[in-house]
Amino acid sequence: MSPRTPFVSSLLSVLVALFLSLFPTAHAQPATLTPTPAPDLAKNPAPVRAPLNPALPTLFVAGDSTAARGRGERQQGWAEPFANYFDLSKINLANRARSGRSSRTFVTEGLWDQLLADLKPGDLVLIQFGHNDGSPVNEDESVPPAARRARGSLPGLGDETREIDNIITKKHEIIHTFGWYLRQMIADTKAKGATPIVLSLTIRNDWKDGKIERSSRYSRWSAETASTTGAVFFDLSTAVADQLEDLGAEKTAALYPQDHTHFNAAGADLHAVTVVSGLKKTPTLTLAKFLK
Repeated sequence: MSPRTPFVSSLLSVLVALFLSLFPTAHAQPATLTPTPAPDLAKNPAPVRAPLNPALPTLFVAGDSTAARGRGERQQGWAEPFANYFDLSKINLANRARSGRSSRTFVTEGLWDQLLADLKPGDLVLIQFGHNDGSPVNEDESVPPAARRARGSLPGLGDETREIDNIITKKHEIIHTFGWYLRQMIADTKAKGATPIVLSLTIRNDWKDGKIERSSRYSRWSAETASTTGAVFFDLSTAVADQLEDLGAEKTAALYPQDHTHFNAAGADLHAVTVVSGLKKTPTLTLAKFLK
């Protein structure tokens, strides 16, 4: 074969340059995946994160509105008064719970990665999800935009997946099971040299035959996931249900003025002190030395 002439070489160079200008991504490196921005930032802005003392261990909380900072006296998450029971000169308390999040969206929106960035050996992470995981995985176009809740995880603990084009974020997404997301959080926490602590759900004000709702499939799945991964587990659902049944339906209703899921400041404190009591009695933890 005869060598290329200068004209042919020049023509090839021009054609290659033209091709790359028309198709600039043809040889580009794969883009780095970025978290999906929270769809409700305008009306539900992320809380300001207080600086953490790097010389102290930190107790993080990852969860939803039942733990997150609420609107005040009428609606409050339990992780807000939770800090009042600790000596903050000995330990940092970082409430990273976010209203409206499921185990899935806490991960996909980058909230979990933000927590991990601050996590260090010796820290502890309280993980509590489930109230929003039963929401739709995706929504139909017929659902009004303001009512769309594409945040649910797949039910169960398996490794099955479902691919969707998310109607809210407009991104292609692979959805996993509730158990898969919990296992990821537990594994990530352990990999950082920290301690994962899984909690069952907060109690809803639902009564039948004089008994309050005690459990849900998400609480059972949380317990099973903690057991199979070796994480610490505290059954908050049962511990609070015992107290509310002693209190009675009428007085319990006063703790839930907004709806059957969200409690007021007094209800938040009841849940908070129950978490403190449960963790204090857990032999594998040494939280007692950080309490007031």
